[in-house]
Amino acid sequence: MDLGRDVPIKTFVEKVKELKPQVVASSALMTTTMVNQIQIEEQLKEAGVRDQVKTMVGGAPVTQDWADKIGADIYGESANDAVAKIKAALKV
Repeated sequence: MDLGRDVPIKTFVEKVKELKPQVVASSALMTTTMVNQIQIEEQLKEAGVRDQVKTMVGGAPVTQDWADKIGADIYGESANDAVAKIKAALKV
């Protein structure tokens, strides 16, 4: 499900509770929006659902170091890389 752009963090949490997805992915296109990715991690933890879903981050300024720093499970460098890593993580 594509939630769209400029989505409030609470929407990510609500959708995880409602839809119970295997993966929640977010993309940041500017360094100023990368903070939302760490907020997703934190709010999923606060809601008690972080352990029920894998998180993936990507976007132009995002790196593997950033993903490691915020505790994301998967980093996708490109769309193809993201698909391959999700398939591997879900053993599809």
